[in-house]
Amino acid sequence: MGIWRGLRVAFILGSVFMILLIIVYWDDVGAFKLYPMQDSKHQSAFYAQTTVSPLQSTSTGRMHTRSSFTVFTTASSVAFTTVAAAKNHKEEEREEIMKQKKEETWGKGEKKRSSMPFTTGEQEERKQRIMDVCSGKEALEFPGRTRAFGQIPNKELDHLIVDDTHQIIYCYVPKVACTNWKRVMVVLSQSLISPSSGKPYTDPETVPPDLVHNSSLHLTFAKFWHHYGSLSRHLMALKLQHYTKFLFVRDPFVRLISAFRNKFERPNQDFYRQFGSVMLRRYGNVSGSLPESAAEAFSSGIRPTFQQFITYLLDAETERESIFNEHWRQVYRLCHPCQVKYDFVGKLETLETDAAHLLKLLKVDHLLHFPSGARNRTAASWEKDWFAQIPIMTQRELYKLYEPDFALFGYPKPDSVLHQ
Repeated sequence: MGIWRGLRVAFILGSVFMILLIIVYWDDVGAFKLYPMQDSKHQSAFYAQTTVSPLQSTSTGRMHTRSSFTVFTTASSVAFTTVAAAKNHKEEEREEIMKQKKEETWGKGEKKRSSMPFTTGEQEERKQRIMDVCSGKEALEFPGRTRAFGQIPNKELDHLIVDDTHQIIYCYVPKVACTNWKRVMVVLSQSLISPSSGKPYTDPETVPPDLVHNSSLHLTFAKFWHHYGSLSRHLMALKLQHYTKFLFVRDPFVRLISAFRNKFERPNQDFYRQFGSVMLRRYGNVSGSLPESAAEAFSSGIRPTFQQFITYLLDAETERESIFNEHWRQVYRLCHPCQVKYDFVGKLETLETDAAHLLKLLKVDHLLHFPSGARNRTAASWEKDWFAQIPIMTQRELYKLYEPDFALFGYPKPDSVLHQ
């Protein structure tokens, strides 16, 4: 009799123990997921088998704590203590899931954005404007406005730089402080070794500006197919959902002035050969053959003018031959704001303030600072002088070419357009 009673007690205790195991295991793996539950911000890095950041050790510790439990000597303490803890844990998980669902809706963003309430209003206005233009409220049509992200060719995703360690996606726009932001990304990703120290750069200011434009330093979406094959689009979608995405923009006409100054006002052999010589042959009064080198051409006083540059942009033949160079390609074609829901939209006109806010948002402000800006930056006040010699009708045509950028990012129409 005593043996049977002992067996029955052992069976009951064993059953309770198994039930508790199932409860804890179910909470850890979720709905039939055969891997430990991860923080949502870390799932895409897990799928991609990327290096785990030291910052992730905190969440990993939490997972181990949740999945471990202690076998108490008294059956009653096991039953009551663990069941109560499981109930509280499940309630907390439900609340956390509901919270995440609310926060993942675009326009509200990830939880870490809540630490910067003083920028929320301005950022929400910028993002809302993009939403309005992309949804058609502004009655402005432009190529690619309604297409899905999956319809964008891989080659058009080469400006989206990914940092898995800090879970950041940066879309770089040439002539909008992209050199300095690339320096920041190089430091964060530790992708460039300093020859003096033999270690990765830790200060963006010390990263050689010319080196950061080497495409091999940056992991972009365009490289995903090579790295991940058929999983590439799925991984892109995960990262776009969970990573913090940002870009910086500037007045479209001022950006064109900056591009012209940088590439055509001083000898640049590559740009002279590919673009400058084309402009001179098509629109310049150049008799005979052109000098072979940019240096020779400039010393002879042969160089493209700003008006020839604008004419080149408006010439339909230009893009029939080749897509716009990235330095004057429209931002909506580089960064796809109607398909990528950016968490932070910075502007060059407010670069210093926006950069400080963004580094706090990314939670890397304790790791680095944003490099100081260029001293000869093209000023918006120069626009009137630069366009003084450009016919009004030409200015209006140019505005139509860049109108999506003006509308998407809230830049006012130029005077030539307002007074037509």
